[in-house]
Amino acid sequence: MRLERFSLRLTDPLETANGPIEAREGFLVRLGRGRGDSGDDNSDDSDDDGADGPASGLGEATPLPGWTESLDDCRAALDDGTPDATTPAARHGVSLARADADARAADERLCDRLAAEGPFDSAEAADAVPVNATVGDGTPRETADATHDAVEKGFDAVKIKVGAREAAEDEQRLRAARDAAPDAELRADANGAWDRETAREMLDSVADLGFAYVEQPLPAEDLSGLASLRGRGVGVGVDESLASHSAREVLAADAADVLVLKPMALGGPDRALDAARAARDAGADAVVTTTIDAVVARLGALHVAAAVPDVRACGLATGSLLADDLAPDPAPVRDGAMAVPEGTGLAGDALNSLY
Repeated sequence: MRLERFSLRLTDPLETANGPIEAREGFLVRLGRGRGDSGDDNSDDSDDDGADGPASGLGEATPLPGWTESLDDCRAALDDGTPDATTPAARHGVSLARADADARAADERLCDRLAAEGPFDSAEAADAVPVNATVGDGTPRETADATHDAVEKGFDAVKIKVGAREAAEDEQRLRAARDAAPDAELRADANGAWDRETAREMLDSVADLGFAYVEQPLPAEDLSGLASLRGRGVGVGVDESLASHSAREVLAADAADVLVLKPMALGGPDRALDAARAARDAGADAVVTTTIDAVVARLGALHVAAAVPDVRACGLATGSLLADDLAPDPAPVRDGAMAVPEGTGLAGDALNSLY
């Protein structure tokens, strides 16, 4: 296994609970031919593949503060060959690289292999995945204009950020968005900003707007509070809670109508698919999203989403948030969807420069 560290600038800083992030830093994981599964051939930033030639599989380990291990802990786990649940980004990098290598060896698209071997009893994956647009924190007029523009570009689902303003203004923003897009699937994302009283009032006040769900209306740890919000006319989505609770713990607490699944934070494509199946078994939906990853992990998330039957619009349209990337994107967003690249593994020959 060979590692290449990278740092990719964001077009705009990402505000998080741990402070602004101006770049996404991580490791490109390459598994060598004939030795990739052993996990004991680690080197740093080396271009020498020896007699084995180009790598057989690509993965990406891009930690995100507050969601995964630190960059240093990620590197240590990759160096030791011991990524586990405590180092999900490292495990994701290795898991994705192995899955890519297996699919390339079998001459299959990664999503087809994930579908055939995954938990859904489905031999075929989708050829394209619908994705949602995201509208940031603006005035009611700005929110309406951005929502209208997204629909005009072909997006059928739009997620609107809320929670940074007073609840009354957020209600105005959501009503403006619905007026601007009467037929779109609208979602809101509070990122855990509300308390229980505010969340109840907000869900009750917008129940007549037909919003699909509000993502993380309460802080991540408040599973009982999230459970109490269900059944009020607006679905409850859980995102940040999955950084500290397993999908099954969230579902057992009746805390979600929708699980927002980040393969990087969950530890790999296999764990994301297991969580999606757990959601389906519990009568909930699953939406696959990125952690603003580079092209390798974004493609991995796309393949995961394509392997989930009848998946809802997913949060995969994040490539434009990066000013730089590891390689050109072979799955751009067109008319509100991302087509799975043709060819074997992650993207056929489209990522040859990285192997």
